[in-house]
Amino acid sequence: MTDWTSRDVAVVDLEGNGQQPPDLVELAVVPITAGVIGKPVTWLVRPQTPITGFARRIHGITNEMVADAPVFADIEKDVRTALEGVAIVAHNAPVDLGVLHRKLPGWEPVEAFDTLRLARRLRPDRVSYRLGALVEAFDLAEGLPPELRPHRAAYDALVAARLFALLATSPQGRPLTLAELRGQLSGDGDAPPAALF
Repeated sequence: MTDWTSRDVAVVDLEGNGQQPPDLVELAVVPITAGVIGKPVTWLVRPQTPITGFARRIHGITNEMVADAPVFADIEKDVRTALEGVAIVAHNAPVDLGVLHRKLPGWEPVEAFDTLRLARRLRPDRVSYRLGALVEAFDLAEGLPPELRPHRAAYDALVAARLFALLATSPQGRPLTLAELRGQLSGDGDAPPAALF
């Protein structure tokens, strides 16, 4: 049985411009290697259309902040390298994966794990599954540098990485197998949540 720490993981978080479909203004990737959370790599990106006031109020990224940032085509090679051959983790992963699929034609993740779905399955007692609520419930921001703030890509990717490591480890400290994690996402895994925890 292969546990999740045997798989290289990239935890991703994207911040958008508030348009539909959303375009990137910030992207962070946090590697997890052998179960150890690494440092985030972050890119500010100049979107094709301006950041809306609504989006700016959420993440605090202004059009002025991205005016001199590269367009996505300029960082695409680096992003592909960061995401190559790894399992992708994100909170509410379909949103992030949808943007990445549009921005990276032909790219497919090796595998994807959604911490939102995992949290709903493995922590059914929670009142809210918003990332901020889970960060507060499990003290996932403890010790992070003060310059990192919620709704910025590096912060959200780091706390999502901590959330994934928490969810993917039993209370007894046993890393869950990849099969157990996949089963939780499919809803019919090797064991129901009660047997895992």
